[in-house]
Amino acid sequence: QVQLAESGGGLVQPGGSLRLSCAASGSISGITSMGWYRQAPGKQRELVAVIISSGTINYADSVKGRFSISRDNAKNMFLQMNSLKPEDTAVYYCNIQGSWDYRYDYWGQGTQVSVSS
Repeated sequence: QVQLAESGGGLVQPGGSLRLSCAASGSISGITSMGWYRQAPGKQRELVAVIISSGTINYADSVKGRFSISRDNAKNMFLQMNSLKPEDTAVYYCNIQGSWDYRYDYWGQGTQVSVSS
């Protein structure tokens, strides 16, 4: 059973920084992408940043230059968020997609990030 667990969310003032972590447990093979998504109240879930198996990294335009996604060899991933803005307030989810014996799409439970003075 694969589980993803996010941590590192919290309340921060505009211009501040947070580092989110996503710990993956269980055996995972055939990963095609690892990414972070977010969902603000009343809005649809949106992609924030993703690492594709080729090593390509994509960011939402709204976070380019401010956020940085990374991963380690243990299938954990991170999101460094700098220069945070109130509009970054959302629940942040980590996601792993891939295909082995079957296609899979794993999600964490989410961690709240609130940016406010």
